[in-house]
Amino acid sequence: MLLLVYRCLPMAGDKEKTGGKSVSIKINKLEIENVKRVKAVKIEPTANGLTVIGGKNRQGKTSVLDAIAWALGGNAYKPSEPQREGSVIPPNLHIVMSNGLIVERKGKNSDLKVIDPSGNKGGQQLLNEFAEELALNLPKFIQASPKEKANTLLQIIGVGDKLQEFERQEKELYNERQAIGRIADQKKKFAKEQPYFPEAPKELISVSELIKQQQDILAQNGENQRKRLKVEQLRNDHKSLSESIKRLADQLRELKQQQDNIYADLEIAQKDALDLRDESTEKLESNIANIEEINRKVRANLDKDKAEEDSRDYSNQYDSLTTKIDAVRKSRIDLLQNADLPLPGLSIVDGELTYNGRKWDGMSGSDQLRVSTAIVRKLNPNCGFVLLDKLEQMDLDSLNEFGRWLEQEGLQAIATRVSTGDECSILIEDGYVVGAEKVAEEPAPEAPKWKVGEF
Repeated sequence: MLLLVYRCLPMAGDKEKTGGKSVSIKINKLEIENVKRVKAVKIEPTANGLTVIGGKNRQGKTSVLDAIAWALGGNAYKPSEPQREGSVIPPNLHIVMSNGLIVERKGKNSDLKVIDPSGNKGGQQLLNEFAEELALNLPKFIQASPKEKANTLLQIIGVGDKLQEFERQEKELYNERQAIGRIADQKKKFAKEQPYFPEAPKELISVSELIKQQQDILAQNGENQRKRLKVEQLRNDHKSLSESIKRLADQLRELKQQQDNIYADLEIAQKDALDLRDESTEKLESNIANIEEINRKVRANLDKDKAEEDSRDYSNQYDSLTTKIDAVRKSRIDLLQNADLPLPGLSIVDGELTYNGRKWDGMSGSDQLRVSTAIVRKLNPNCGFVLLDKLEQMDLDSLNEFGRWLEQEGLQAIATRVSTGDECSILIEDGYVVGAEKVAEEPAPEAPKWKVGEF
């Protein structure tokens, strides 16, 4: 069977980019026969940039990518029904890599044969050194969850464990700070709502203490009254004795002596009585009567002071946790900034992969493909190609932008697109390349001849 040959025109700037490093391996040529919807095609993809395989639905575009994945990835990528329907010839795959390796799958069992430039033979293990899994099955990465994408990137750059620890610390501190913040707000609100009485004393008043003070004052006042009575008594005694002196002249000397003694006592008693001042119990009586109200105010003031103190304490804890969170975030940012990321602008934020500050669902289709392809290259620098299916969701500007980026990075992408426009490098129709000479249809098996007498 003849193969239909189509040579994709190279884009501008289509050069090998080594930069002093080993050149990544790409696909130079591929020949496919009788795989799924493909009848026979031969393609030479552009080395750097985007090769778009276009055409209508069910014409064989995706079959080309499936055949490449099967040839390079092994039986894990083998289609469930690899042989083209209606064909009696088994699938035949022949791929020439940029490092000179020749990969073939053919025969009834589609056995693999790998030949290096020196003629030595190898197997799937040799292909696994450069045929990155995600390059053959990029949708596996694109359709992964945000966390799975982030974990893939973290494993590539080797900082996954450290970053997860930083994120765990940040989450714990954030949750603790959030709880402290809520308590601080509650304490502040509670303190603000508490009444305050500036005229109330600082400490609670004791009823027994006030009663004791009252009793002490009453006792002192009673003692003063006793002394006053004593003065009056002594005054009366003095008067009586004076009269007795007149009547009892014969007793004058003795009485005179008594009079002098009593008079001396009188002077002392009078002197003591002059300095005496009675204290009022009115304030104590008022305090006793109002003690419950006063103590209520004191308790209210104490509660307000305690609430304000709690509020300040929790606010200080909140500020301290904020400082710790900022330090952990800075460590996480520094870790990513110093990491060998596969693409400038890539990062991990809150456990999700971001590009130029946008999460995956906020990226354009071109940016998603750019990120995916860069990660494939980082996973296996030896792999210089990627297979992309169903690019019809991208507009032409995004498609061209992605193609320019591939050229700039020296990467090769072979993609399919439901389209027959000029953006397509080649068009597939009914298992063939449009514009190339078609292969003659396979002859139908000859019916057995029957002769009389033979069974």
